[in-house]
Amino acid sequence: MSMIEFASNGSTAGGYLTVPAGGSGAGVIVVQEWWGLDPGIKAVCDKLAGEGFVALAPDLYHGELAAHDEMDKAGQLMTQLPMDRAARDMAGAVDALLARDEVTSDAVGVVGYCMGGMLSWELATLRPDAVKAVSSYYGAPLDPSNEPDWPALQAKVIAHPAENDDFFPQAAIEALGERLRAMGKDVTVHTYPGTGHAFASEHNALGTRNEEAAATAWGRTIDLLRSTLT
Repeated sequence: MSMIEFASNGSTAGGYLTVPAGGSGAGVIVVQEWWGLDPGIKAVCDKLAGEGFVALAPDLYHGELAAHDEMDKAGQLMTQLPMDRAARDMAGAVDALLARDEVTSDAVGVVGYCMGGMLSWELATLRPDAVKAVSSYYGAPLDPSNEPDWPALQAKVIAHPAENDDFFPQAAIEALGERLRAMGKDVTVHTYPGTGHAFASEHNALGTRNEEAAATAWGRTIDLLRSTLT
């Protein structure tokens, strides 16, 4: 586990990289919540390494970080994030991961949480050549005025919305899944009864951690990655 730098469209970006004990594995990009590249996201990378994957979480805030009791700061960091730079950094992370000797897959999976859950769908449409699987926790691109290029989506997507979520309403994500399936896309939306936003996040900043739902969603995530990445 280490911090690395990688090329990002003429500039550089950083990220947190973990490699499994066996020394190699399929590649997975982890996309941060609105807090930034915090210990919770690093822990997800560590867990993925424990499952045999090489994981890289790009630092989309370039060093900025909000503590879990600084929701106003987190919201400000997310609002001020230049989305074109975030897109370049995520795409750069994909290329950097696939170029590593430890990575045995010819494509990557993406796991994203909250803001990163939303961005994981975007990354799949930006890099259909390289993203085969997406596991999106809570978030999805729901703004009809700023939609991803849905026809470009090639990845198998599973979504994990919370039943009770003011940030990303479950009904809206269910409707998006139906719409994309009608376009021939492989999208599954899982329901987790009684859950709130961030139910799978171990930091439990919102007091919504649900161990049973988190374990179920994680199992589905690992199954997806193992079945799609070679």
